[in-house]
Amino acid sequence: MEVTRAEKERVRDDLFEQVMTPTNVTDAWKRVKANGGAAGVDGMEIGDFPDFARRHWETIAAKLREGTYKPSPVRRVLIPKGRGRFRPLGIPTVLDRVIQQAIAQVLVELHDPTFSEHSYGFRPGRSAHQAIEAMRTMSLRKGYGGRRCHVVDCDLETFFDTVNHQKMMARLRESVADERLLNLIGKFLKAGAILPDGTYEESQSGVPQGGPLSPLLANILLDELDKELERRGHAFVRYADDFVILCHGPRAAARVLVSITRWLSRRLRLTVNETKSKVVPLAEAAFLGFCILRKKVRWTDRSRTKLKEKVRVITKRTRGVSPQQVMVDLQRHLRGAVNYYACGIPYRDIVELDGWLRRRMRLYYWKQWGRPRTRRRKLLALGIDRAEVHMASRSRKGHWRMSRNSLVHRAMTDAWLHTQGLPDLVKQWVAIRYPNGPKGSAKMA
Repeated sequence: MEVTRAEKERVRDDLFEQVMTPTNVTDAWKRVKANGGAAGVDGMEIGDFPDFARRHWETIAAKLREGTYKPSPVRRVLIPKGRGRFRPLGIPTVLDRVIQQAIAQVLVELHDPTFSEHSYGFRPGRSAHQAIEAMRTMSLRKGYGGRRCHVVDCDLETFFDTVNHQKMMARLRESVADERLLNLIGKFLKAGAILPDGTYEESQSGVPQGGPLSPLLANILLDELDKELERRGHAFVRYADDFVILCHGPRAAARVLVSITRWLSRRLRLTVNETKSKVVPLAEAAFLGFCILRKKVRWTDRSRTKLKEKVRVITKRTRGVSPQQVMVDLQRHLRGAVNYYACGIPYRDIVELDGWLRRRMRLYYWKQWGRPRTRRRKLLALGIDRAEVHMASRSRKGHWRMSRNSLVHRAMTDAWLHTQGLPDLVKQWVAIRYPNGPKGSAKMA
C-alpha cells in the first residue's frame, strides 16, 4: 500500500516515541553490550548497566520525555596515530551510549535508504573493502585507466572536531520534524568533554568520535557533499570523512580540488587540509590503506610499515610482559590486520611478513634468555647438541644476526613457535583469499 505524504510527515514527527519503545531500547542495549568498550566519566562498566537500568530507567525515561535529561560529558582519550600525532576519542557513559544507539537505530531506517550509492562508511551491509573495490571498478571505466587517471585525495581537517553544530542541526531538520528528538541530539552535541587532566571543555563544535550516533550524523551531513558530486557527474567514493574523486587527467583533478574545497567551506563550513590534500596519479593514491596498482587492489607501503611498527612495539622486550602475553597480543592485532589487508596483500608479501615475524620472535626469545647459562639450558631443552650449545650461548654476534643463526632456527622451529601461540600468517591469508580451498577463486585478487 502506498504511503501518503501526510503519513510520512506523521512518522517524521513521531520519531522520539519510536526511539523510546521498549523493543528499540532493548535492541540498543544489546548492541552496546556486544560492542563493549571502556567506562565513561561515571566509571560505570558495561556489566553494571543492567542492575542500574532496573533501578533507574523509569526515572531516566521520564526525564527524556520531559526534555530535562542532561547527557554526561564524554571522557576524552588520545589515541596514538603515529608520527607523534593523536586522534581524540570521546567515550560516552554506558547510559548515554544506549540512548545514542536507540536514536541511531531509528534515524538509520529513515536516512540510509536516501544515502548515495558511493557512500560506504558506517552503513549497514557496507564495508571498507567494498569501497576500495568500487574505486578499482571505477578506475577500469573508459577514460579513467592508464596514466591519464588522476585522483583528488581530499583530507577534511579534523572533521569530527569541526562539524558546525548549527549546520548539523539544519541538516537534521530537513528530515526530522520531532522537536523532542532534535533537542536531545543537540544536547549530545553540546555535552562537552572531560579532558585527560580532569578539566571540563565545552563543545562549541564537532561530533565526538566514540559514540554510536557520531558516524551517522557525519553521514547525514556529508550526504550533501555526495549529492553535489553526483550532480557534477564525478566518479567518487566516500568512506565517512575520507573520500577520493577520479578525474580525466591532472589539470581536471586540480580544478576539481579547488572547486570542491570552496564548496565545502561555503556550504558545509568544513575546512580542507591544504597540506595533505593533493592530486596524484591513480597508482599513488592511497585510500583506506590500499591503492590500485596495475588494475589490482594492493596494500600501501605505509600500511605495511605501520603493521611492522606495531609488531615491533608488541615484541619489545622492555615491555615487561611474559612471552605468553606477547603471543596473545600478536594474535589479537595480527588477526584483525591480516583480515583487513588480505585482499590487497600479494602472496610474496605475506610470505616475507610471516618470515620476518618468526625472526622477530626468535630475537625476542634470544634477548629474553639473556645470560649464557640461561641460553645453554633453553637450547639443551629444545634438543640441541651440548657442543653446539656451548659455542652459540657465548656468541658475540648481535641479537638480530643470531635470530637468523641456523642453530637458533633448529631450536626454535616454525612449528615450535606456532605451538607457543605465534600466528601462522600464510595459513590465515590462504583461508581468507581462497575460502573454497587453493583451487577456488581468490577474493579481490
